[in-house]
Amino acid sequence: MHRNTLFLAAAFSAAGALTLAAADYKAPRTAWGEPDLQGVWSSSAELSVPFERNPAYGDRQWLTEEEFNQRLKQTTAQLDSDNAEFNVETADTANAGAVGSATSPPPHWLERSETSRRTSLVIDPPDGRVPPMTAEGRQRALAAPPALGNGPFDGPEQMSMWVRCIARGVPSAMFPTVYNANTRIVQGPGYVGITYEMIHDTRVIPTDGRAHANPAIRQLYGDSRAHWDGDTLAIDVTNFTGRMPYRGSSDALHLTERFRRIDKDTVRYEVTMDDARTWTRPWTAALDLRRQVAGMFEYACHEGNYSMLNILKGSRASDAAYPSRSRGR
Repeated sequence: MHRNTLFLAAAFSAAGALTLAAADYKAPRTAWGEPDLQGVWSSSAELSVPFERNPAYGDRQWLTEEEFNQRLKQTTAQLDSDNAEFNVETADTANAGAVGSATSPPPHWLERSETSRRTSLVIDPPDGRVPPMTAEGRQRALAAPPALGNGPFDGPEQMSMWVRCIARGVPSAMFPTVYNANTRIVQGPGYVGITYEMIHDTRVIPTDGRAHANPAIRQLYGDSRAHWDGDTLAIDVTNFTGRMPYRGSSDALHLTERFRRIDKDTVRYEVTMDDARTWTRPWTAALDLRRQVAGMFEYACHEGNYSMLNILKGSRASDAAYPSRSRGR
């Protein structure tokens, strides 16, 4: 067996066993008596998991040992490919510019060395599939700018908040995407702070059960209020603007987030999406976050702040090269 496969199998077979059997784990307490979730936690292993479940797995949330070993082999092959010497003459540029392609960024930048036993990130409905969208939701999703994309763009307003390096939004920022998959949790009496490594957004959330802000007050990250349900931190999020949608959501989105420490080195995260204007029923996704000893890293996003200028200059060059396409926009 390849040495990378041996390493991954040892690390993540053990991690999976702990995760699956840790329902009764009691988290350590802070000095003021709350469950201690503090630390930097990584979702990078979940990058190997499809968001929606392959129908072949039925209602199973977890891979069998044989299936997990097959995924480990795929992870090892991907890691070898990522770390191979880059040759600009032979690199596959058919998808150039797309995140994860050979040129954007170079494959060795990507954090794809870990894997997970999950069959999908969606855990409810039981089949692991996102419920159908409403007619309104489908129309809104078609009209929204892509989360990532190469344009062409008439102006910055046509780009997503993520492309503009403003924010990824919630719960988007919890889900891994190519790199910078870390989340820092800090706690103080009456508050919890959650910082996302990608774009470095921070939410400061009261945990005293206070009421939400007036519904007229709308925020990009919504209005978050938390309380402790045993060892689980439950966060209720309302009052979204709709300007930073999650998978096509509207400003009526209502989130319920749950953080629970299920062993010494793992925090389980679950989030339920409820938006009757977008989906035909509520649905839930889940992640296991593993302790990241190295801490948080810089996420420069638009290095030197040149990217917006270059994106729009590229769009104007595209307009000049393809005037008929420009007129049809």
